[in-house]
Amino acid sequence: MKRFFVFATMLTLLSVPALAAKNSQTITVSTAVTAGSTQLTPGDYNVTWTGSAPNVEVTISKNKKVLVTLPAKLVEGTNKNEGFDTNNEGGVATLQAIRMSKMTLVLENSASSENKAPSGR
Repeated sequence: MKRFFVFATMLTLLSVPALAAKNSQTITVSTAVTAGSTQLTPGDYNVTWTGSAPNVEVTISKNKKVLVTLPAKLVEGTNKNEGFDTNNEGGVATLQAIRMSKMTLVLENSASSENKAPSGR
């Protein structure tokens, strides 16, 4: 019985990171962009989201340091072009949405605008 308990505990501990990985993706920012009140410089960032669709909370981090956490809407659907959408106003690019292969995270910190421009990754 003790072996079973140890095995079950180990299995649980090993499966938690696997489940967390489903709500995580790395994005590459090629030009400076603002997310909330945080300036993201070119580089790779880890994006994680928590909550139940459609309302989620998106956290953007770099080198395990959390840079910004924002509310977002998770919209399920296939995207041919992964990347992100920005809104350029006054020379400042603001992150609007992050497009992944099977979903889009639409950030709520930003109002929708006809100036929205898709950006690559």
